[in-house]
Amino acid sequence: MQDNHKIALNVKRLTEFRHDLHMYPELKFKEYRTSEKIAEFLTALDIPFQRGLATTGIVGTIYGLNRSADNPGPAIGIRADIDALPMEEVNDFEYVSKHKGCMHACGHDGHTAMLLGAAELLSADRNFDGTVHLIFQPGEEGGAGARVMMNEGLFEKFPCQAVFALHNWPDLPQGEMGIKSGPIMASGITFDIIVQGKGGHAALPHSTIDPVPIACFIVTQLQSLVSRRINPLDAAVLTVGKIEAGSSPNIIPAEARISGTCRTLTDETQLLLLEGIKRISRYVAEAHDAQAEVIIHGEGYPNTTNHPEQANFMASVMCEMVGEDKANTNVLPAMTAEDFGFMLKEVPGAYGWIGNGNSNISGGELHSTTYDFNDQNLQLGAYFWEKLARQWFLTEAKKS
Repeated sequence: MQDNHKIALNVKRLTEFRHDLHMYPELKFKEYRTSEKIAEFLTALDIPFQRGLATTGIVGTIYGLNRSADNPGPAIGIRADIDALPMEEVNDFEYVSKHKGCMHACGHDGHTAMLLGAAELLSADRNFDGTVHLIFQPGEEGGAGARVMMNEGLFEKFPCQAVFALHNWPDLPQGEMGIKSGPIMASGITFDIIVQGKGGHAALPHSTIDPVPIACFIVTQLQSLVSRRINPLDAAVLTVGKIEAGSSPNIIPAEARISGTCRTLTDETQLLLLEGIKRISRYVAEAHDAQAEVIIHGEGYPNTTNHPEQANFMASVMCEMVGEDKANTNVLPAMTAEDFGFMLKEVPGAYGWIGNGNSNISGGELHSTTYDFNDQNLQLGAYFWEKLARQWFLTEAKKS
């Protein structure tokens, strides 16, 4: 990144802010301190904001020259997630989490700080024709905070013609960025399968209907769904993460519970998997004189599918920012899920990656007990968001 920007970013303050968030992480919809810190930062920049969407969400608004609430002009939304994870951090640096059993293991502290850095840059020079909405979203980790904010009127109160987001990505070296048109992250949906048998004494299996081996048969057969029912050129993941049954080694239980998740890049493939889970569970159980009930937990997270025009625009800004050799504009999609997909179903936009580097700096993979956001991305991310916003008003807003 060339350091030829008109406005100097206070990187030291931004780093200290990020470290403070890391020390005091908060779980979904309980990000009260985090929200307060964001509000204090925006207040110092004289940026108006509204709090309360999805409990702890906060939206700051920066008006360009000659623009106001009554005359906002074209508007762009930039989103950062603010919540942490229920994990115990094992790092030993000075800003390690002080909240037991809670840590920023996905880098949302960095996302928040990058967007506040962009707020600093954009508010210092408002020579753009339009409005920037800074969306600080709670509850991304399993709470579908994006959908909650939308249900509470996010885009009615803050209309956007386009919306964008970035996620730090350990599989990309620091200094690189990535994006693609179409699906970039998978849908994520969880399920339970309850196998109902007949309990009894472990020494008298013939008088019972043992749900444990039936559950095992179901799990084994579920593996054939991806390998034999999904097009090899498509992508899908079906994982059983938990099996629960019984209370004692000499008792055959009456019930066994299977819990899992499936991830797909298209709605059609998701439907195929869910129908297969129900079909296999039912008929394997019936073959053993038992019953199986499949519970699908809500709608899950949709695919994060980038709109082509906005993805191409975001890719062009990445190329300008880090150079074409470090901007991967056709990254392989990831099978992780992200609730920004809800926003992309309502507003055109795109979601990209900023390389965090899988090294001693980052502490390995996302959701690792040693993970940490790479502070070198604070400056890169802030200037990227500034460039994207200004460039959007110059070129893309006129197309809308």
